[in-house]
Amino acid sequence: MNLFNKLPGFARSPAGLERVVLRRLPAILLGGSLVLGLPSVIARVIPWHGTAADALVRIATVDIVVTGVVILHWTAVLTVAIAAVIVLVMKGPAYVADAYPLPDADRPSPQETR
Repeated sequence: MNLFNKLPGFARSPAGLERVVLRRLPAILLGGSLVLGLPSVIARVIPWHGTAADALVRIATVDIVVTGVVILHWTAVLTVAIAAVIVLVMKGPAYVADAYPLPDADRPSPQETR
């Protein structure tokens, strides 16, 4: 028994924007992470006025915000990747479902009327 019976006469849908998106996502993930991580690097390079403790607090605050924004970026990229994969799968070949006979399709069976 073949588990996957393709629907005869059904042609695969042409590739669309989902393939372009999937090809660009690794570069977007890496490039976006690097760009979003720049404020953390800049916070360590620029001189801070005040005490050393104040500078450390400011740097830690920048690091916390950058970490949150980078994780948000990764989540957005993952969400777009999942959506593109779903579209890719849905454009794939159609399959025939197994038949499920319904013995009481037109009227209820006598067992259900009791």
